[in-house]
Amino acid sequence: MAGPVLSIELAEPVPPSALRELRALLTGLSSRCTEPRPGCFDLHLPADRLGITAPAPPPGPTTLPLPLLADAPAGLIGFDPQRPCGDRPFDVHLMGPDVGDEDVFAAEHADQPELPAALGFRPTHAVNVSAACNDQVDHLAAALLTAAVMDVLGGVAHAELRPGQLPLVTGLPGLLALFDGDGAALGTADFLRAWAARPGFRLLK
Repeated sequence: MAGPVLSIELAEPVPPSALRELRALLTGLSSRCTEPRPGCFDLHLPADRLGITAPAPPPGPTTLPLPLLADAPAGLIGFDPQRPCGDRPFDVHLMGPDVGDEDVFAAEHADQPELPAALGFRPTHAVNVSAACNDQVDHLAAALLTAAVMDVLGGVAHAELRPGQLPLVTGLPGLLALFDGDGAALGTADFLRAWAARPGFRLLK
C-alpha cells in the first residue's frame, strides 16, 4: 500500500557537494540504501534512527519522544507503541532538469500555477520523499526524514492538507504560507517537526 508523500521545492540546482552530503545522510540513517541514478535513493529506514521509539505502553495516552523535533514539544500522542516499527521502505528522489524525472517535475508544477507566488520563487528542482507503507509510523517518518533532507539541501516543504487539518498547522513555527484554497502548506524543516509533534498528526496519503 502506497503511503504519504512530501515534496521539497528548491530554488536552484543541487550542487555536487550537497548531493554528497545527502548521500552520506541517507546511507547513515538507513539499513539499506541504493542509488539507481544520482539523486534517486531507495531506502530501508529503521524508524528509531529518526527518534521514533516504541516503549512499553503506560496507562492512558502514549507519548513518544522524538529527539529530532528540535525545540518543538518532544512528544507525540496517538502512535500505537505495540506495533513494531521495523525498517520502513522509502524513496527519496531529486527531480528536474539534468537530474531525472524532468517530465514528472514539469507536469506536477504545471498543475499548480499559483505555487511560485506562494513560495516567492519559481522552483527549478524538487525532492519527493515517499513512503511505501501507510501506517502511522510511516507518516511520522516521512515528516522527520523530509526535515532531515531539508537540513542538508534547504528548500521549502510542500505538504497537502487533509480535510479539517488547517487548525493543526495554523500558527506553527516555520509555516510560511497556505495556498490552493488553504489545501496545502509551505514551511521549513522546523514546521514539519512541530507539526509531527501535534496530536493527531497524519499526512495526506
